[in-house]
Amino acid sequence: MNKPESDPLNPAAEVTITTIKVSRAPFINNSYMVLDPRTGKALLIDPAWEMAAYERALEAASAELAGILITHAHPDHIDLAAPLAERYRCPVWISHQEAESSGFRVPTMRTFGECAWEVGGIPIRPIITPGHTPGSTCYWIGQALFTGDTLFIEGCGLCPDRAAAESMYSSLERLKTLLPGGVCIYPGHSYVQPPGLTFEKVFDFNLYLSFSSAEVFANFRLRPGQSKAGWMAFS
Repeated sequence: MNKPESDPLNPAAEVTITTIKVSRAPFINNSYMVLDPRTGKALLIDPAWEMAAYERALEAASAELAGILITHAHPDHIDLAAPLAERYRCPVWISHQEAESSGFRVPTMRTFGECAWEVGGIPIRPIITPGHTPGSTCYWIGQALFTGDTLFIEGCGLCPDRAAAESMYSSLERLKTLLPGGVCIYPGHSYVQPPGLTFEKVFDFNLYLSFSSAEVFANFRLRPGQSKAGWMAFS
């Protein structure tokens, strides 16, 4: 594994991260609140289903919701984006590629490429990682990477076809070149290991980071006989 130095485009942000676990059978999702304690401004990542859970988290932290980040536009990751944005009068960010491919729209939507920006004192570096969807995005904030369904601790998201699987391989390889080993990984779903393990530690659990070619990776990602029950075995 490459261990690049800290990225000068992504200065370490002094933020706190709260995992908000929500469910709607058969899904259990990890979404996150990222708070800058200096400003009291917070971001929510992939909010879904349980409005009260986000209200409680914001209230407990005495936080002002400054924006919502969407990793990809599948329903279990966008369910509360519009209601929360309307209630708290804040923008919703999604990659240009994802908005175009999915048709996702909300009144306060803002799109981006890969230029970093700052919200409420929180620097955000997006990394576009196609594969699970055409415009899936990981968000690098301080020493954390929020990966949606691109990278789990034990695997990676489903890919609809061979081209997507090969894109996923390239995306994971790119993360390997960009990320220091100490960056903590916060995925959209958990299987066995908890969110927040370092990228270096993820290599101990994740076979999908070990393939040497896109062809071999795609063959394995698309292998027949995968159990749909296993796909839903989130914990």
